[in-house]
Amino acid sequence: MKRIQFILLLSLLFSALSFSQSSIIRGVILDEANMPIEGVNIKANTGEGTATNSNGFYELKVPSEIEVTLIFTHISHKHVEQKFNLKNGQEIEYNPVLLIDVEQIATVVINTNTRLSIEGVVSIDPSTLRTIKGAQPGVENILKTLPGVNISNELSTQYSVRGGNFDENLVYVNEIEVYRPFLIRSGNQEGLSFVNTDMVHNVDFSAGGFQAKYGDKLSSVLDITYRNPVNFGIRTDLSLLGGSLTAETVSKDGKFSGIAGVRYRDNSLLLNSLETEGNVEPVFADAQTYLTYRFSSKFHLNFLGNISLNKYNFQPENRQTNFGTLEDPIALLVFYDGQEKDQYQTYFGAFKANYFANEDVTLKLVASAYHTTEQEYFDILAQYRLGEVNTNIGDENLGEVEFSEGIGSQLTHARNDLDAFIINAEHRGDYKIDNESTLEWSVKYTHEDIRDRLAEYEVIDSAGFSIRPPRFSEPNSQPYTPFAGPITAFENIRALNFIKINRLQAFAQYSKRTTWNDHEIFYNAGVRTHTWSVSGDGISDGEAQTVVSPRAQFAIKPNWQKDMLFRVAGGLYYQPPFYRELRDSSGTVKPNVKAQQSFHIVLGNEYSFEIWERPFKLVTEAYYKGMSDVNPYTLENVRIRYSADNNAKAYAYGLDLRLNGEFVPGTESWFSFGYLKTEENIDNRGYISRPTDQRLKFGALFQDYVPNMPDLKMYLNLVYNTGVPGGSPSYADPYVYQLRLRDYRRADLGISYQLVNPEKTYTSNWKKSVKELSIGFEIYNMFNNQNSITNTWVRDVYSKAQYAIPNYLTPRVFNVRLSARF
Repeated sequence: MKRIQFILLLSLLFSALSFSQSSIIRGVILDEANMPIEGVNIKANTGEGTATNSNGFYELKVPSEIEVTLIFTHISHKHVEQKFNLKNGQEIEYNPVLLIDVEQIATVVINTNTRLSIEGVVSIDPSTLRTIKGAQPGVENILKTLPGVNISNELSTQYSVRGGNFDENLVYVNEIEVYRPFLIRSGNQEGLSFVNTDMVHNVDFSAGGFQAKYGDKLSSVLDITYRNPVNFGIRTDLSLLGGSLTAETVSKDGKFSGIAGVRYRDNSLLLNSLETEGNVEPVFADAQTYLTYRFSSKFHLNFLGNISLNKYNFQPENRQTNFGTLEDPIALLVFYDGQEKDQYQTYFGAFKANYFANEDVTLKLVASAYHTTEQEYFDILAQYRLGEVNTNIGDENLGEVEFSEGIGSQLTHARNDLDAFIINAEHRGDYKIDNESTLEWSVKYTHEDIRDRLAEYEVIDSAGFSIRPPRFSEPNSQPYTPFAGPITAFENIRALNFIKINRLQAFAQYSKRTTWNDHEIFYNAGVRTHTWSVSGDGISDGEAQTVVSPRAQFAIKPNWQKDMLFRVAGGLYYQPPFYRELRDSSGTVKPNVKAQQSFHIVLGNEYSFEIWERPFKLVTEAYYKGMSDVNPYTLENVRIRYSADNNAKAYAYGLDLRLNGEFVPGTESWFSFGYLKTEENIDNRGYISRPTDQRLKFGALFQDYVPNMPDLKMYLNLVYNTGVPGGSPSYADPYVYQLRLRDYRRADLGISYQLVNPEKTYTSNWKKSVKELSIGFEIYNMFNNQNSITNTWVRDVYSKAQYAIPNYLTPRVFNVRLSARF
């Protein structure tokens, strides 16, 4: 009897085991940006089910030897179905990519904006970047319409934020810091922005009070995310200023995806419209790629690469600039001889490895290298006449110089070469403690190897006299005693520097989002540390310096009937010196220059409401920066020259407002206003305006379409900035020269017509083969305003006067554009 019971028990166990034969399907579910999606429901037709965790992981046991259909669903994404027929005990990995469901996109946008709002971050729609091109296309063209961001040169991608200079802005692409060339002194010489807008998935921008996870700069953070493709596609853009081609693909199993783009830019259309006539060849080109390979659900490897080749050749011939007043019109006539040849070649590569240890821990390793070789060669002789202009209407010589008040010449020479190699190695990690709090950390090592030759001089002759530098101490008793001193150039700089800088950086920060008395609250607290040392040939090694930067944010969303959000952010922000900040105006490197320090406090409010049953948002921010150990600088076009001395203190305060929403149904537009005051006190001589003291700013980006012809669209990009200080001559005291440039006023208009709209269905065969096709017409500087970026200083020995002649920017220019996507 017991034997029979034992046999029956074994039979039952064998039947149960046979019935429970199963297999395992596991993986990670990602969106189009290669970001994990939490809360995806996975349901099998046999009844089994599960959901993804915060890192997008799932694991599901399903029956084997039969066909099983899995359905992946999420409220904000399109569902995916996949059939499996697995053997007993088989384990496979399946990593689907869910596309955004257009019917649910509003929910996604609201959730994303909520997260960014509490962090004080502005998010820009990538489609806006690709639509609003401008004279200098790129993300910077959109940034200039935001409050607190000032760009007064359409030939440049450099921007200043809340009183800072161009060197005080951080730029990241997929958490990898990127760099710009060093030697560029003019917007004419600038190439393309590093960011390729056709590859962008997400753009986040913070104008101050940013978190500790971002690096050590004083002003702003631009955080770019390149997208991971989900299918094959090609995008191209052609205009009179150049063109671009972008291709993307993904493997059948979804493990490999890649996007690559090439761009070509020729600014001749813009530069030939300037007052200085001559032969100009500004050619800029680059190639970028972003690749991703998913070895498994836990390990992903990314590669970001960029090659940029920029050449600027210029042979100026002549120039006439009219300035002065109606009562006293003056003209500057210049005849040139010589040429300028500049070349910038940059190479950048970075690997980023992501390891998802479990559902709560993500570990990252980033290694990058940046190499730039830059050449700045020119020999230009400029012979000028400064005189009165004929203002007699109807006279055949109207506008010509009739009487010369001064004559002279200027010879400039440069043979500047720079070779910089920068490597980085960084470990980043984050630990999700629970659904409401996260801990993030990083350790980063940087090595900078700079080889720099600076050889330039300037000789000025006015009315037959060679002008000596003001600091020249040789006594001159003419005409009573003959002067036997040597002929000296007005400016002569020669330096050869071989510098190495080692940096060690680290940060840790804690974020938590919770509720308090039915009010949603968010807070973030973190600290950064930065240690660096400078060494080099021919200089005494600098002492190792360390700074500690605590930062914090707090936001509260009250449980009110009105949708309001309040936030405050602040902390200590340091900017350890880069090579350019260590080199003074004579080319001498000072290794013990301290980090500039700034105390930030930012108060913000966001009010979301509806007008005409459409969403709008008003964002208001007030800020104050108190700066110490300031390294004073002069600004010449976009060239920054530091004193390499921490002998100043400064402050900046202001108010920024931005109203954005659907002024026209289905389109986003915004209007922004900013007030800024920033001053510095050098050597305790009293406060004067800093070079970026741009008091008032108004910007607008307006989009519209014809109601009866929605394929006919337009955009209007408006910028108004009050003038900044116009700079001072070389060696001059900035306290004497506080004259401001005229206000910057610019309006760019673009009109486009979509020949093929991706939201429509066509019967024509050629339209079926094209996903999107549009043709456009653009007017840059529509009202033909005369804007200036800086002054040329002309010295006249005869009249003992010194004239500030404005260097005008581009007048009205027309452009046509063709864009297509396949």
